[in-house]
Amino acid sequence: MGPPTGAGRWSLTPSRESDFTRRLHAAAEQLLQRHGVLTRGAVMSEHLPGGFAGIYPVLKALEEAGRSRRGYFVDGLGGAQFALPGAVERLRSLASPPRPPETLVLAASDPANPYGAALPWPPRDSERAGHRAGRKAGAVVVLVDGGLVLYVERGGRTLLTYSEDPEVLRPAVDALALAARDGALGRLSVERADGEGIFESPLALALAEAGFRMSPRGLRLRA
Repeated sequence: MGPPTGAGRWSLTPSRESDFTRRLHAAAEQLLQRHGVLTRGAVMSEHLPGGFAGIYPVLKALEEAGRSRRGYFVDGLGGAQFALPGAVERLRSLASPPRPPETLVLAASDPANPYGAALPWPPRDSERAGHRAGRKAGAVVVLVDGGLVLYVERGGRTLLTYSEDPEVLRPAVDALALAARDGALGRLSVERADGEGIFESPLALALAEAGFRMSPRGLRLRA
């Protein structure tokens, strides 16, 4: 009796939990698993009904039950921060002796990217033009040891840089090129950086060293 596209096996999904407290408890555990360290900003970025004030009593109850910890994990964000015990131990391990820098390429909207959610986007000099970064679909960020170094708009035509240190930019650009070659980003064709043509940017040298090649409009890297 139904349309041909509706053919197949169907099963009734479980009914929604009617107890609001249980739903909020499940949401709190999911957010802790997703973010590791849960801050007010991270909760607000999830658009949870009631916001941070609504879920705070549940987080406090989880702390009292020993299932989460509250502390001052992220500097400057107040003491109302909650984390899973495993996340706290991982943070402590990162504070141990010097190690090679860790570089990550993430979707701008990924919960693992704290900028624009738990943390504000880093300030940029007024002289360094360009659009604003945001947790937009298709945009990518490159973090070096947790610090934002590159913001890449969807399609890669426009970049924003958050460091002028070549020793920081180089591993960030290398990680971006590797992600593109692995097929995670597709073809990148960079035309502008920080509001100016890519060939006028100091970033051009780092891109060329990472394998980007000249094209009529900028620097291109094929997957």
